[in-house]
Amino acid sequence: MNILVTGGAGFIGSNLIRTLIARPEVRRLVNLDCLTYAGHLESLEELSNAPHYIFEKVDIRDKGAVHRIIFDHKITHVIHLASETHVDRSISNPGSFIHTNIVGTFHLLEACRDSWNGISEERCFLHVSTDEVFGSLGPTGCFSETSPYAPNSPYSASKASSEMLVRSYYHTYGLPVITTNCTNNYGPYQHPEKLIPLTIQRLLNRKPVSIYGDGMNVRDWLHVIDHCEALWVALTLGTHGETYCIGGDCERTNLDVAHLICKLIDKQNPELYFNSQKLLTFVPDRLGHDRRYAIDHSKITNELGWKPACNFEDGIFATVQWYANNQKWISCVLKTV
Repeated sequence: MNILVTGGAGFIGSNLIRTLIARPEVRRLVNLDCLTYAGHLESLEELSNAPHYIFEKVDIRDKGAVHRIIFDHKITHVIHLASETHVDRSISNPGSFIHTNIVGTFHLLEACRDSWNGISEERCFLHVSTDEVFGSLGPTGCFSETSPYAPNSPYSASKASSEMLVRSYYHTYGLPVITTNCTNNYGPYQHPEKLIPLTIQRLLNRKPVSIYGDGMNVRDWLHVIDHCEALWVALTLGTHGETYCIGGDCERTNLDVAHLICKLIDKQNPELYFNSQKLLTFVPDRLGHDRRYAIDHSKITNELGWKPACNFEDGIFATVQWYANNQKWISCVLKTV
């Protein structure tokens, strides 16, 4: 396999590259990233000299550059992660989400169609999407592969649009595509603007933590390494044209997550004699804030044999420790915001 990972210097991408780099099936591993505020080569420093790893600083909005990479590196498999992802940013600047998430995906699809046309050997375009395309759930039920699309933010709308493009290239051109919809990820190397690393970082620095609304918005949490394993399974065992939902079996309210992080930080720093929960501050709710997400991952479990392995409490404990021990990386990331 010659694999292209788009957005490989980001949170999920850098963790994915670590899981792929030692796999014997991978002959060449190309990381395409334009290094926005969310992409950092410091997340992959230890891999930079691997003989079959190549970094390409390219924006997927650059059609010519995308074509060059697909052709020059003889790419056989694409795992498409590159996207604008932060909902708050999509509210203030929706244009960049449209150009990157929709037009950028179009450029990748076109390049693969041109390169793979008439080739019978195994190829696959794996499009990584989000459960946010399905909108908001009530107090019961879960999203699945048959859930209707109901995006409620410019971010989720752009991801839903890109999914429709991917689907169309399978049905119109026969391009070998697979789409995954994952729930909220957490773990090392996540940008500090996201809920869990932001909460950890602010509590470590004894600064107030903003909780939107009443804090009762529910998310299904998935450790990033579990997600990376699911992507490999989908890429190598999945059926072309299919969609697989990837969930963590771990529904928590935002307030529950914040309380757990407070508890862990206070436990790890008993000498401070500080109740971190005093720093939790309720603020007006975010525009278009979906109330609840949850994923039914029975399809990928029953058909491909994947299921989440990381216990949430253990994963959060390790994540808190990682951020506490990697302040240099955090400082580097924050300089580019």
